[in-house]
Amino acid sequence: MEAKEIEAKAKALTKAATQNEPASTILTMLKEIQQGVKATEDLLRQTRIGIIVNKFKQHKSPEVARLAGEIVSKWRVEVSKQKQGGASAASRGSSSPRPAQNGTGASTPASATPSDKTSKLSVPPDKRTWKADGVDTAVTKNRVRDSCIGLMYDGLCLGSTESPKAVLTKASAVENAAYTLLGPETKEEYRTKMRSLYQNLKNKSNPTLRTRVLGGEVSPEDFVRLSSDELRSAEQREADARIKKLNMDKAMVGQPERSISTSLQCGKCGQRKVTYTEAQTRSADEPMTLFCTCVNCGKSWRQ
Repeated sequence: MEAKEIEAKAKALTKAATQNEPASTILTMLKEIQQGVKATEDLLRQTRIGIIVNKFKQHKSPEVARLAGEIVSKWRVEVSKQKQGGASAASRGSSSPRPAQNGTGASTPASATPSDKTSKLSVPPDKRTWKADGVDTAVTKNRVRDSCIGLMYDGLCLGSTESPKAVLTKASAVENAAYTLLGPETKEEYRTKMRSLYQNLKNKSNPTLRTRVLGGEVSPEDFVRLSSDELRSAEQREADARIKKLNMDKAMVGQPERSISTSLQCGKCGQRKVTYTEAQTRSADEPMTLFCTCVNCGKSWRQ
């Protein structure tokens, strides 16, 4: 597909989402994009198709969310390979001998063209950390701030195929945004926010947060302003809502009436103010079980 056609597909996808089109319609559109788009970094930046497809990873339809995730992952790998291939070609070109100077035929010293250690991955995506990638996080020359940059790097790089250089740039931008908003680094608000961002980035049940920040869908400035609830994935918020509703429903159910006995004595405080309920927990010819709670100290037991 040409850029204009991809942009048209992107607009159609956005319109389908806003108008709550059926999942089958969106699936058809995504499949056409999957088959027709040959991803390059320039093409994705120009058309913004990657950002738009990435949003469908949180679609309520599992099929739509899965396909959108596959497309975005495929494009990310393709772009990463293109970057690595370009870096390798540049390295080969720079290592070739220069034309002879003054007839001596001397070649350029290796030290004149240092290799960029942060241009490609050296470990599997799920094993990445700033130490494993060989990244220097001493960006600000401030121990606390550079340590926080390392935290952000570890949170962002997990499972990612982005180059170490790109991840470090984004991690530094996030730390700088937090420092600008909540700094200096000696303030507890700054440190608490950095720890919270790291924990949310590392959360395996919220993988889309990392891709949204790395992909530019969420800017560093917006990222550091998100509340704890906003940092959670849509699935997590839905699960919390279900649990909350379940607890509310349970709380509204009438509780069985509990009798108060003065003949039962609490073994903890010795008081004879004990509530109890009876239930048949054994065979029918066995006596009922008493579930007792002391009104005075709260101790519970059964007999």
